[in-house]
Amino acid sequence: MEEMGIDYDVEVLPFPPRVFKKDYLGINVLGTVPYFVHGEVEMTESTAICHYLVDRFGKHDFAVPSDHPEYGDFLNWLYHSDATLTFPQTLVLRYGTLESEERRLPQVVDDYAKWYLARLRRLDAHIDGREFLVDGRFTIADIAIGYALFFGRDLGLDGNYTPQVTRYLDRLIERPAFQRATRVGAAEETLSTG
Repeated sequence: MEEMGIDYDVEVLPFPPRVFKKDYLGINVLGTVPYFVHGEVEMTESTAICHYLVDRFGKHDFAVPSDHPEYGDFLNWLYHSDATLTFPQTLVLRYGTLESEERRLPQVVDDYAKWYLARLRRLDAHIDGREFLVDGRFTIADIAIGYALFFGRDLGLDGNYTPQVTRYLDRLIERPAFQRATRVGAAEETLSTG
């Protein structure tokens, strides 16, 4: 929304909210984040939210049309983020950080960290020599993949990124909209924690 110039409000919750803010389950029965509300529309899937924003607000510069030669790549990268990259990261987060000490599973953390890093091979080959994923420009596919890479950095997995993947992530993080969104989120978190 920051990239698209769409006004929005952010509510920062303790993570995971289904554990630390139980009343959130009354709002989102899954207890997951993100949780997006636009009028009567309620969404929980990151990539679907990006897709919705492009179509609903006519922000087609952030997508590629279905007759574009890279449309298949665009869709694949868009959904590769949630379906392939963030899934193993959630297991690393859960069994390496969120569970109590006695329930942590180092083998699961190690195995799924390796799985995530192995899934970056396609991105590594694809991004070499490119600034962005498709059409030589920034799209919501870059937002989706960038989120997974940034999440990997938060988990400490980025030490195993290849140089071109690291440079790609750094380019995304340097974008003014990313910087503004990060400041908004940090300000909201400061307000909510006192």
